[in-house]
Amino acid sequence: MPAAYDPNNIFAKILRGELPCHKVYEDERVLAFLDIMPRAPGHTLVIPKTPARNIFDISPDDYAHVARVAQKIATAAMKAFQADGITVAQFNERAGGQVVFHLHMHVMPRRDSVELLPPGTRQEDVKVLEDNATKLIAALG
Repeated sequence: MPAAYDPNNIFAKILRGELPCHKVYEDERVLAFLDIMPRAPGHTLVIPKTPARNIFDISPDDYAHVARVAQKIATAAMKAFQADGITVAQFNERAGGQVVFHLHMHVMPRRDSVELLPPGTRQEDVKVLEDNATKLIAALG
């Protein structure tokens, strides 16, 4: 059985405005922002505003909304980053690859013959994140 939701996880702190982020999209149910340790340029995280540890404790409707927004971000990222493809990933529990225990979908623009960086490889420069957020917001139009 999965552990309980921790309201002090980093994404909960971002939602409460206690930590900054490079926001690219927000509505009443989700927030999308750039990953500060991107595996590819434009790597975006889409999270529900509802406190959900992972797929096991989110309502199907809220999960579907996260997926709809991830699709919207993916479409914009193809344009903004001249991507050849998109990887969308969502991990559950430590054994499934989850590191932050607030449900989130990764949207990663991809280029042919360019491998993803390993998770947690390096923190991106703030100026690069700002530029990438500007590109993605423009493409979301």
